[in-house]
Amino acid sequence: MNAGVTRASLRLRPDPRRVIAKLFVPGEERPEHESRSAAVIRRVMALDEETVCTVLDRTVRMFAGRHRDVRVTFADHFASVSHRLSADVELSESRRLLIGAYFTHEYAIEGAALCNPSMVAHPDQSGMAQGQLRFVLSVRGIGEGHLSSIGFRTGVIGPGGALTVDTPPNVVTTGLHGEAVYEKSLFQGKLAEFGQDDEVSAVLNRWLPARFTGAELDLVLADLHPSLVARQEAHRTVELIRWIAACNYTSEFPDDTVIGGRVLWPTGPSERQGMEDARFVHFTDDDGEQTYYATYTAYDGTDVAPQLLQTKDFRTFHVTQTTGSAARNKGMALFPRKISGRFAALTRGDGESSAVVTSHDIRTWNGAQPVEVPGRDWNLIQVGNCGSPIETPEGWLVLTHGVGPMRVYSMGAMLLDLDHPERVLATLPEPLLLPSVTERDGYVPNVVYSCGALLHDDTLVIPYGASDASIGLATTSLRGLITALTGKNELQHALAGTSHRRSTATEQHSTKDK
Repeated sequence: MNAGVTRASLRLRPDPRRVIAKLFVPGEERPEHESRSAAVIRRVMALDEETVCTVLDRTVRMFAGRHRDVRVTFADHFASVSHRLSADVELSESRRLLIGAYFTHEYAIEGAALCNPSMVAHPDQSGMAQGQLRFVLSVRGIGEGHLSSIGFRTGVIGPGGALTVDTPPNVVTTGLHGEAVYEKSLFQGKLAEFGQDDEVSAVLNRWLPARFTGAELDLVLADLHPSLVARQEAHRTVELIRWIAACNYTSEFPDDTVIGGRVLWPTGPSERQGMEDARFVHFTDDDGEQTYYATYTAYDGTDVAPQLLQTKDFRTFHVTQTTGSAARNKGMALFPRKISGRFAALTRGDGESSAVVTSHDIRTWNGAQPVEVPGRDWNLIQVGNCGSPIETPEGWLVLTHGVGPMRVYSMGAMLLDLDHPERVLATLPEPLLLPSVTERDGYVPNVVYSCGALLHDDTLVIPYGASDASIGLATTSLRGLITALTGKNELQHALAGTSHRRSTATEQHSTKDK
């Protein structure tokens, strides 16, 4: 049986006008070149004050409407290079800001591509009419140098299958960086992962509490015994500890910004070359508490690793590394609730097949159990997920991707057992979505790829990247897709749902008795 998929006429395309203001250090655009900061500052210092004011005014007028507060950015970037000036030198505010302007440049976050979206229900559903649902759409923007960031759009589903996407604001804002409260277990896991189980790591294990701040970490490192500090291995371990701390941070956006105007920009050293393919999920814990999580790929220019975003409101994001034998490669997707008391996720740790892994703390992942391997003509190169599983009475619905001849990416679907998700109940024998003729050309040709769909009533909305050139939105009936997977008709689905509910109720009653 075939599941009918309908493409919406709505299409999101890269917008080169969406720019952020970044620190620019002349000479360091290419790693092999040295900084020319001192020379640039000398030239600005040689300008007369009238010229300084004229150039600054012209620059502010030119860029003020493109950024939230360009003068604040100039001041911040001046502070970044002020060490090049003598401590006793006196500068006017205009000269300080102009120096900052020479060390600033715009970066078009979607200048090269826009792709790989995921969709979740918006945290604010006020004002929605009957049959409507407001959503948040995460997007991967790619700019100069193939740097990826995580941006957002918002919109409304319904009534029926209607889809609208809000026009995002012209000004894009990056978050303010803040320190995290660190988990000792994560540091232990990362140090073991890198083979740094030495005396310095033993000191941390002994004196740091289970959760600690950056200040507490600094105190412990400052108090290391001089004999330990003198050892070469100790320096490597301390450097790694500092690196781990820098990779875990908080990004917070101002209150007066909207979700569509926010972008998560690579900040930690593990992601300095990009934050890729965020898979957002609306997670409900056993006690009913709800949190938005996203797993994404952190890329440092050499290595890739799954990392975790956590937010309640899409304004404050906590960024955390992951560790464990299964926390590797790309494509981790969290289940929307715990299974048998543990967090669960789909991964592609070996680079070509899907597995289910679990965790007690959402950071440490071990014990991968294979779920799907390449086996059909359209996925012989690799298989993976297209976002977090969606719970249905028949099982966990997972949208998948497969790579076939000529590196064509297509999307499929499979159904996993609710209680034992390593058990595959059904898979679509043919692709659910293939690149159409108009979707084959782009930054990465011949690709349709999603990082997460959203279910609203019986409508499954599938946002997808089309050859990294645009983002499309497709819809299909959940019942129709389940029928295509299982071959059951509508009555059989209803009976299966009733049976599942009775089974769950019996299991809960049995657990209470114990």
